[in-house]
Amino acid sequence: MSDTKTLTFAFMEPPFESERTVTFFRLLDAALDRGAGVRVFAYEGAVALAFARQQPHGNAVHHRDSEEEDHPLTKDWIAALQEKARSKGIGFEWINCGLCVDERGVNDVIEGCGRGGPPDLWRYASEAHNTLTIGTR
Repeated sequence: MSDTKTLTFAFMEPPFESERTVTFFRLLDAALDRGAGVRVFAYEGAVALAFARQQPHGNAVHHRDSEEEDHPLTKDWIAALQEKARSKGIGFEWINCGLCVDERGVNDVIEGCGRGGPPDLWRYASEAHNTLTIGTR
């Protein structure tokens, strides 16, 4: 049996709408830095974080094209966290709420992100060392 602790995060904030998203990713990164496994249950707007069709964009106000703007995409942040976990031999699971995905039409997600429902959050929380829910206002 492993001594690795697993933390569960439930998150509902959509990408690019508030500072909560950046804070959420920093918490996931910090958990991995400390050797904790991570399980994420994304619901409501957060299911769009792993949407595979996100596109970088330029910034006309600052006269920068998409390459110069280098706008971070949440799907890339998730992929980087997945890779970090793999390189450390730590678990990293991401499940999107299927009902929320269907409502928003963001079915096309990056590799390594699954589809589930509230029972998955229950399972994650039941098996976790601790669970943090980050809701919207």
